[in-house]
Amino acid sequence: MKFKVVSFTLLAVLIYSCASKSAVATTTEAVKSEEKVAVSTVLTPELAEGKNLYENNCAKCHKLYEPKQFSAEEWKPIVQRMQKKAHLDDTQGMKIYNYVSMN
Repeated sequence: MKFKVVSFTLLAVLIYSCASKSAVATTTEAVKSEEKVAVSTVLTPELAEGKNLYENNCAKCHKLYEPKQFSAEEWKPIVQRMQKKAHLDDTQGMKIYNYVSMN
């Protein structure tokens, strides 16, 4: 009798653990792909220019970070510091900041 109860319990746990992982992974992947589509299609001309400035000036010296990697508050001092090193004016710096902080 104990063997049947233990076997049934192990079988139930195995089925539950396998089913829940695949459902969560599928949902997460679908949400991520939807977010990428939404972000790439919402760029205004000013944000597109900020993206262009970011990619062409910042990548000269180091790898580019994903805009969502830092919050808007964290981006502000980063952009100010790097703006001086890249010899960009305030308008260009603001366009880059608007692009990276739009998340």
